[in-house]
Amino acid sequence: MDLPSFLWLWKIAAWSMGLVLTAYVALAATGMSIALARKAKRPRPRWLRPLHYGIGGTMVALVLLLLSIGVVGTLGHFGTLGHSLHLAAGLTAVVLVLVSAGSATQIGPKHPRARSLHVGINILLLLGFTWVGLTGWTVVQKYL
Repeated sequence: MDLPSFLWLWKIAAWSMGLVLTAYVALAATGMSIALARKAKRPRPRWLRPLHYGIGGTMVALVLLLLSIGVVGTLGHFGTLGHSLHLAAGLTAVVLVLVSAGSATQIGPKHPRARSLHVGINILLLLGFTWVGLTGWTVVQKYL
């Protein structure tokens, strides 16, 4: 297919990735606020946890959108997948985001390790997003 017909797709991907990174920073800030309140044994604001969950859900949706854009765009342009490490980086990030979201729903007294898993996965996610960004830049250069 013609590259110009896919330009709108790449614009959506660029904006989505920017929003994912913004959501990641917002999640880190709200997550640290929740952790600090817990550590200080003081009540957290009632709106903080729902905000954290809402931003997290939005990030999951955006990451899945990015996955679908990447698959559709790459198949449409090249006819096959796997032309760079960006596929592995993207799939790694998607898995980390989904495991993080899944572990978040398990945090509580019944699953004492869920919180540390959630935090650990989110630290790895920083590396995953860095890898996606670096490999994504090389992909962008192929299209320009």
